[in-house]
Amino acid sequence: MKILVINAGSSSLKYQLIDMENESLLAKGLCERIGIDGRLEHKPQNGKPVFASEMNFPTHQEAIEAVLEKLVSEEYGVVSSMSEIGAVGHRVLHGGAEFTKSCLVDDACEAAIRKCFPLGPLHNPANLMGIKACQAVMPGTPQVAVFDTSFGMDMAPKAYMYALPYEYYEKDSVRRYGFHGTSHRFVSARALELTGKKPGTRVINAHLGNGSSLSASIDGKCVDTSMGLTPLAGVPMGTRSGDIDPSIIQYLMTQNDLSIDEMMTVLNKKSGVLGISGVSSDFRDLDNAAAEGNVRAQLALDKFAYEVKKYIGAYIAAMGGVDVLTFTAGVGENSSSMRASICEGLECFGIKLDPEKNKGRGEIEISADDSDVRIFIIPTNEELMIARDTLALVQG
Repeated sequence: MKILVINAGSSSLKYQLIDMENESLLAKGLCERIGIDGRLEHKPQNGKPVFASEMNFPTHQEAIEAVLEKLVSEEYGVVSSMSEIGAVGHRVLHGGAEFTKSCLVDDACEAAIRKCFPLGPLHNPANLMGIKACQAVMPGTPQVAVFDTSFGMDMAPKAYMYALPYEYYEKDSVRRYGFHGTSHRFVSARALELTGKKPGTRVINAHLGNGSSLSASIDGKCVDTSMGLTPLAGVPMGTRSGDIDPSIIQYLMTQNDLSIDEMMTVLNKKSGVLGISGVSSDFRDLDNAAAEGNVRAQLALDKFAYEVKKYIGAYIAAMGGVDVLTFTAGVGENSSSMRASICEGLECFGIKLDPEKNKGRGEIEISADDSDVRIFIIPTNEELMIARDTLALVQG
């Protein structure tokens, strides 16, 4: 079966077409500036030329129509007809507490996605638009929703509850949900495969990039994860603050005459390593600036590594130890210096990096021969995880 994977944003739509017979990528692409002056970049993986051009996308439906046209076209296509596409898997940010795993899209699923609009105001409405657009263009084709929060649904109450009046949990669904869940699920499952799926295997996964989060899992089931009610919580990120003293918000609003919307913009868009460094949210830019003697760029890098290291230590305590440490996403997969900085000082927990192996790329073990904990770089593949869930649900 061939499965189309859709990740719809408010004005964008990313896609991949995957042949599940061998899990090979057939095509991928991006529709941008939907509702403005759209553009489509379509990349077949079969040797046919890339299509990149301005196109008119008044809504997500026109974007989906353009994608499907390219997938079956003689010049750019990778399938002979739309009938070859057996199902569509959609990334959905928030499933709330009702949806603990992926599901076939029906009225109840759509209602749950709508119910979570307040929890994911930037993503859930766009995710639903992508689903409705596919339903309109591909009637009768099964649609599956894969929730980014589902991985965190295995957490125990002591891990997901906040120490707030209990009524806010009951009435307003305020709890830790965690995000990057599809990535954490893929990487933790792959870590188990690489280490033989021994019962009780404890994995800490560091998904590090412009958005960063860590998770702790046992046998692939989430014990804890660093993001919270929203993706703002946890370690510092490219532009997000991560965990801070909540009273800072009121203090800065009063001192600087900021509205709550302005304050949230500061926390989401102007903080993190960008806020500390004043240079960039891109870790490559920070590495370059630090190498040239920029003290604040180095501070931003040091702060990031320090906070990630603290989470690793906390998760070791929560699980009573760790067997596998993994690094994934843009920074986790590509920055040997950041991996080294994070692992430095963790030798007391049996975590010992091999400096030469750490220079490698792709899926590779980078732990020293005498390390008690196995350390891996595992490139994440959220789209494949979505496709696997979609296939399992469609086949029953």
